[in-house]
Amino acid sequence: MEFEGVVRIKAPRQKVWDFLTDPNLVCQCAPALKSVEIIVPDKQFKAVAGIGFGSVQVVFVTEAEWLELNPPDHARMFAHGDAPGSCVDIKSDMYLSDGEDGITELKWIADVVVVGTIASLASRLMGGATKKLTGAFFDCVRSKIEA
Repeated sequence: MEFEGVVRIKAPRQKVWDFLTDPNLVCQCAPALKSVEIIVPDKQFKAVAGIGFGSVQVVFVTEAEWLELNPPDHARMFAHGDAPGSCVDIKSDMYLSDGEDGITELKWIADVVVVGTIASLASRLMGGATKKLTGAFFDCVRSKIEA
């Protein structure tokens, strides 16, 4: 499944970049986050988070790696998460650009592949749940950066 969106944040591009590329900061907005651990600074981190699709609830242990960091314009990440009977692979890109009146425009694209029990049990619910979760995530990011 591919997801994408544009978020407008009233803050300088460097401030948005610094927040979004710091796992300790950005993970404050991750739903049901249990822990985050930096493995290699500015390169790799591990997060444990729960997610639910209807009655299907799972906890993913996810390792994420920055594949490309071009501050403060573009970043590319790959993440792989495992849960009992399921796994997820996520490839994502973010692009930052200057908008009008001090606004930074964040364009994001994510390609998500889920396999296993959660994919077969909750496939009908994933699109809507993912849209809801990403909306809440970016609302949180915006409010923390703009504060």
